[in-house]
Amino acid sequence: MGTAVVWEGNIGSAPEYKRFQKDNQDPRHLLRLNVYFDNSIRLQDGSYEDRGGFWANVELWHRDAESYSRLYQKGMRVLIDGRAVLDTWKDGNGVEQAAMKVQANRIAFLPQRIESITLGQGTGQSQARPVTNASAPARAPASTGDDFDDEIPY
Repeated sequence: MGTAVVWEGNIGSAPEYKRFQKDNQDPRHLLRLNVYFDNSIRLQDGSYEDRGGFWANVELWHRDAESYSRLYQKGMRVLIDGRAVLDTWKDGNGVEQAAMKVQANRIAFLPQRIESITLGQGTGQSQARPVTNASAPARAPASTGDDFDDEIPY
């Protein structure tokens, strides 16, 4: 089992894709990401400080893992929805090793550092079209009520 998590972080290296085929069974597809989950705290001057994040491997078992491996890139900001579990194995010397990993249900792109997106053919789409920051929705207006003291960063 594991603990349900929804964490945000940056991909730290190129994604890994693996395909596993067993006899006449359908193949299983694995996407593995190495993600740094930061603990950014907003300071009074508006800047952010990382106060102790951690690295964890993220695994997504999905039939489209191969195409996903071409989409995700080092440095991308992602939101991971899944379960944190303890992964154990024996190293080359037979010594037991352990590390936390995340078994992802979903991995979402976050807009930081993305300059454009090209949508491919899909149901109901007549052609691919680029989506750039210029066509991004405008920032939501600031709250006029007493609900929030700080502006929400978009």
